[in-house]
Amino acid sequence: MPKFRVYITAKSFGKVIPDGLKILQGLAEIKRSPYERPMTEEELIQSLKEIDAVVLGMDKCSRKVIKSLKHVKVIGRHGVGLDNVDLDAATEKGIIVTYTPHVNADSVADHTWALILTLARKIIPADASTKAGRWEGPKFIGTELSGKTLGILGLGAVGQRVAKRARGFDITILYYDKRRNKAIEREIGVTYVDLERLLRDSDIVTIHAALTSETRKMIGIRELRMMKKTALLVNTARGEIIDEKILVQALREGWIAGAALDVFEKEPPEQLLKISNVVFTPHIASYTTEALRRMDTMVAEDIVKVLAGKKPEHVANPKVYKKRPASTWRR
Repeated sequence: MPKFRVYITAKSFGKVIPDGLKILQGLAEIKRSPYERPMTEEELIQSLKEIDAVVLGMDKCSRKVIKSLKHVKVIGRHGVGLDNVDLDAATEKGIIVTYTPHVNADSVADHTWALILTLARKIIPADASTKAGRWEGPKFIGTELSGKTLGILGLGAVGQRVAKRARGFDITILYYDKRRNKAIEREIGVTYVDLERLLRDSDIVTIHAALTSETRKMIGIRELRMMKKTALLVNTARGEIIDEKILVQALREGWIAGAALDVFEKEPPEQLLKISNVVFTPHIASYTTEALRRMDTMVAEDIVKVLAGKKPEHVANPKVYKKRPASTWRR
């Protein structure tokens, strides 16, 4: 019989690429969430009672959930963001949290440019019109990217890759980040500006910041009012960074020309779906076979290491080692 029990809440883990699942099956009994949505606190608490390791998707692993865990030794976040895991609570409990840094950066950067081009050239309505048997070319006049200004909010792994791809469009690149990176500025050819200038000067604003207390709803009424009426807003980071109620108003009243969104405050979204000048995708920016293979394998290998009493490669809460010696993780 398998020695360990692993619970999978991440919807895509093992569904497309079997590599990561095979790694875990050699060591553990696998259980999977029956829900096609993030699990609630109570569902997690009930499901994880006898579990040793969790492959966590977008489900909120709160302090309440973590305090209830009796056997869990490792929470493997199947993704890059850690805003849905209470790291302090996990550290206090002696539970290692792993994640998959940079693993989907290229995929998200590609998707960002797919959204930008789709929005700028009105691909979605043009496609729908043509499929409906109409030929309305002059109705779908778009805008060139050459000579425009791209504003990148957050110059981490994804933001840097978006900037590198931008160079082929002969476009001016501005960025705002909590930390200035002069080395990257020289390497890529980007200019650091404050948030206000980025919003005022950019023809396209694309968001690649992590969700924190500082970035939550950082794009609200004041920020959207600063942007050009012809500007496009793209978000493949976290939906909560934009105040969606204000964005609905901005799009309806023409404060900005349009938006392309892969992430939302509530998924699936509600009010935004009724607006015509928005391109939507269902949180799939990281969904490529290459990224999923890397992500599945990385999280599985780290979970196996923890269950074997070894140190994993990608630890989100390294202070846990001071809290609980590795030897105590063995069952």
